[in-house]
Amino acid sequence: MKRLIILLVACLAFACGKPTNEGSMVKFTTTMGDITVRLSDLTPAHRDNFLQLTDEGYFDGLLFHRVIGNFMIQGGDPRTRDISGREFDAEGEETGNPRYWEQIPAEICFPQLYHRRGALAAAREGDGVNPERKSSRTQFYIVWGRTFDAQQMVRQEQRLQQVGVELPQHIREVYMTEGGTPHLDGQYTVFGEVVEGLDIVGKIQGVITDDLDRPLVDVRILKAERVK
Repeated sequence: MKRLIILLVACLAFACGKPTNEGSMVKFTTTMGDITVRLSDLTPAHRDNFLQLTDEGYFDGLLFHRVIGNFMIQGGDPRTRDISGREFDAEGEETGNPRYWEQIPAEICFPQLYHRRGALAAAREGDGVNPERKSSRTQFYIVWGRTFDAQQMVRQEQRLQQVGVELPQHIREVYMTEGGTPHLDGQYTVFGEVVEGLDIVGKIQGVITDDLDRPLVDVRILKAERVK
């Protein structure tokens, strides 16, 4: 089984080709400041889906409903449009347009795209119910993470090796100097990165939350729009 996992990761990485450093951009105007993300051309299904949702105005009014310090900020759940974070139940009933609860196939382009600080990635259900690691159509997270010393990186690598993921040296150096969440690599679809407003991501991930990781003061996306 481990060999199959390794082969799967290798095939996904090969299929992605070389990064183009190009891509459409989306600007989030939030109650704490602006964040602009660039969408990767290596993940066309996720890119096109995110742009379509943006053009529909889907993200306007939604919360960053799950915030974990030194880890990430998560948004995109349609149930958060008209309620506060304190009232939001992550296990609540799925409501609204059923299209928003669909999943899209994984586009895991590791090691070209990985969980460095500022990475934009798709949330998903766990492997137990989602062995193909399909992504949520709407929910996304932006990585903050932390930096790691040499000994901590060895532990991270050992953990990743158990799921067939090997970290190249240049990625190890990024995690040690810039930070991120390496334990998610090769398992979730990264489909973009923050190009402006990383300081705002830092502020959001530092807000006070309750025991369910809901911000005590709502952090809301006022508007999402394509950057011309």
